[in-house]
Amino acid sequence: MTDQLPMSGLKVFDATQGVAGPHSTMLLAQYGADVIKIEPIDGDWGRTLGKTYEDFCAHAVALNRGKRSIALDLKHEGGLGVAQRLAKDADIVVESFRPGVMSRFGLGYDDIVKDNPQVIYLSVTGFGQRGPRRDLPVTDAVIQAFSGLMSINRDVQGAPQRISMVAIDMMTGLYAYQAIASAVLKRFRFGGGQYIDCSLMQSAAAFQAAKIAEHYLEGRTPQVLYVPVGTMRTRDGYLNVSAMREHHYVAMMKVIGKPELATDPRFDTKEKRMENEAVLMPMVREAFLTRTTSEWSERLTEAEVMNSPVSTYDDFMADPHVQAVDSLAWPQHQVVGKIPVPKIPGTEAIRGGPELLEAPRNGQHTESILREAGYGDDEIADLIETAAVMARA
Repeated sequence: MTDQLPMSGLKVFDATQGVAGPHSTMLLAQYGADVIKIEPIDGDWGRTLGKTYEDFCAHAVALNRGKRSIALDLKHEGGLGVAQRLAKDADIVVESFRPGVMSRFGLGYDDIVKDNPQVIYLSVTGFGQRGPRRDLPVTDAVIQAFSGLMSINRDVQGAPQRISMVAIDMMTGLYAYQAIASAVLKRFRFGGGQYIDCSLMQSAAAFQAAKIAEHYLEGRTPQVLYVPVGTMRTRDGYLNVSAMREHHYVAMMKVIGKPELATDPRFDTKEKRMENEAVLMPMVREAFLTRTTSEWSERLTEAEVMNSPVSTYDDFMADPHVQAVDSLAWPQHQVVGKIPVPKIPGTEAIRGGPELLEAPRNGQHTESILREAGYGDDEIADLIETAAVMARA
């Protein structure tokens, strides 16, 4: 039951679009908060990422579960009035406009806190609320490049590569959620609201804290953590292996038929292996070409050497362990149909109950949200007729 979840009873004004903000508010919803998604009449642009299914895409389904949607026009006096009323009644406001935009609508932190001094208000932007880059538009890929992440993710020719998913957006959503959850706890213990500036840039930096420090301390060319580690090509695919400790290395060399490399004076300590990585790794990689991925994985696992075949998402979803621990639920979405939904760490296994699994259509809950906010039937009809809001039939 949602009334037994930790965020139960908290109202969230969710004026975010895309990925980062919606991810944070989806987590709030999954922990019991009543999240009201404020969308423009034509919908959150995050509904259009990749292949679309009417007014949904995979990202929109995954990142808006458990929310309610109201569609309104902030440039219309009536629509703006609705938004201001909802924001002033919220425990938490989350927005992802460029700096200053919410204030121009009378929805900035300074506007809301006058009538709602306990409000927790978080802004998601690319570069934050101040500094010379604050007004620049960004994408996840832009921040991957700017933050240095691409510099440590290179192809075999040495060209910097983008991680092929919106990794910075997703981690920004996680940082935003933890900041909001901490602010809720602070309000519960000591009282008072809080303003939180959460940017993609700072989230990317925080995520890379150890690598940034390593880069600085080790003369801009940090050594590898240990050797051997990496993805090995096999006879029929790829296998990731990790010989972190000394006994792992000795066992791996025995498994691949190169026991002499375990005692070779060039490689018989961690430090020597790192120093002579360019000599050792070609020999290791050559050995892995002689057997299939499954053969190597079985042998390495038996020898207690950490490894995993490089899986596709199909492989992952079909894996017996993934199924045994209820890692995925398969709800039937109202538009998209059956879809895999991974369990959020720390939550109960997902079993039934559409309220936390369903992602709303744009404007699906407009009328019910307006009634809860105190609007009468005539007022609602007028807002719809004048296109201040959009209610889905």
